[in-house]
Amino acid sequence: MSIPMLISTASRFGVWCCSLTPSVRLFSRSSNMAKSKFEYVRNFETDDTCLRNCYIVVRLDGRNFHKFAEQHKFAKPNDDRALGLMTRSARSVMEELEDIVVAYGQSDEFSFVFKRSSTWFKRRASKLMTHVASQFSSSYVFYWKEFFENQPLLYPPGFDGRVVLYPSNRNLRDYLSWRQADCHINNLYNTVFWMLVQRKGLSTTQAEDRLKGTLAGDKNEILFTEFGINYNNESAVHKKGTTLIWEKRDETVIKRTKLPNGEEKDMPVTRSRRRVEAYHCDLIGEQFWEEHPDILEDDNC
Repeated sequence: MSIPMLISTASRFGVWCCSLTPSVRLFSRSSNMAKSKFEYVRNFETDDTCLRNCYIVVRLDGRNFHKFAEQHKFAKPNDDRALGLMTRSARSVMEELEDIVVAYGQSDEFSFVFKRSSTWFKRRASKLMTHVASQFSSSYVFYWKEFFENQPLLYPPGFDGRVVLYPSNRNLRDYLSWRQADCHINNLYNTVFWMLVQRKGLSTTQAEDRLKGTLAGDKNEILFTEFGINYNNESAVHKKGTTLIWEKRDETVIKRTKLPNGEEKDMPVTRSRRRVEAYHCDLIGEQFWEEHPDILEDDNC
């Protein structure tokens, strides 16, 4: 918006006159701005553009979350409130950055996969990582009370991030399989460990010594024979983690519609909307990928 400037001039009759002339626009930026002598410092910036035709994975991990969980009284071995909050925060990230085609989370970590053709932030790794981390962290704090009604947030949590590129569908699937296998290994160990502590009365050091050198079969045997727990019946969200993907769902709403005769009537209208949906399923086998073929892009792109 142009602000007029009041200019006074004297006529030859000694009478002062006023005229209005347009001034320079406020807050405008000239296309030919003068460069200062300090601009050379921009040359120190490094190029962190991610290689094209690769999936970009941003993985976040909770910083010092063992202490955070202890001080906020998380239930052991799994706290469904904490897992729900992680998922809600991840959903917020996906809704903000729609080029994320799939996200996978377990415990205090979440991985976000950008489609290989994404051009968000010109594929700059630092921009992608910081945006994901900041959106996730702020959402974690924002939604805290929805999941921890009676537990105040004592201090803000921290999450660190990294960016990794995967050039093929096989590489990406192996990455997600690795994270899900890690979920299973950690959850089985933690389930047995806390049963020994909480129900057997062992100290944490004694429980560690008891499980030292044991294999998965040994841990399953301890759970079944000593506690009557069949690990196969444990919650899928604990064993498999959480996978978030975009899905189209039909939604029916009532809309006031004007008919040809002029009469107005409430009519049902069905619309197709994309929403982030959560799954707690196997990612290592073929079934999930066959049921959702639109997640992966053609390797021949």
